[in-house]
Amino acid sequence: MALTPVTLTGRHVELVPLALDHAAALSEAVQDGQLWRLWYTAIPAPERMAAEIERRLGLQDAGTMLPFTVLDGPGGRPVGMTTYMNIDAAGPRVEIGSTWYAARVQRSPLNTEAKRLLLGHAFETLGCLAVEFRTHVMNQASRRAIERLGARLDGILRHHQRLADGSLRDTCVYSIVAPDWPTVRTHLTWQLAKSR
Repeated sequence: MALTPVTLTGRHVELVPLALDHAAALSEAVQDGQLWRLWYTAIPAPERMAAEIERRLGLQDAGTMLPFTVLDGPGGRPVGMTTYMNIDAAGPRVEIGSTWYAARVQRSPLNTEAKRLLLGHAFETLGCLAVEFRTHVMNQASRRAIERLGARLDGILRHHQRLADGSLRDTCVYSIVAPDWPTVRTHLTWQLAKSR
């Protein structure tokens, strides 16, 4: 499995390869909701956006991440970031994570369609056996969003990570496996049609 930068386009969202020239617009987007202030997740502050983009592009060069800028509709303004990460080329399997969106597009068709595009590419183009999602046990909004996709909770990794503030993170691990994908795809397509 070779992960190369790709653009994924839908009706409500476009996922384009992350680039340094997106830094200013992403710095503006992250201020919508002051997302970096959420204690249970690691979202870059506006002044750290360029450094975060460089970090993600470095992981792309190392073959462990494929980062995207999330646009509000095809050719729209940047409203967030998402990635394929923890790439296991031998499996193959990927995790969809390090995702954040400006508050104004949260709980909109944008996220559903972004996940539909990422999952479709993972299963139909990359041939993944499974796609994983991880989130902090306390991030109830993220957990509900992952569960709405049709992912199943595999378990909770207790004391999985130490956060920047020193607290310990329990991580919920969810997955969608290849045999689940046809049903999940039908469900996401139905959700998108319903949201018109």
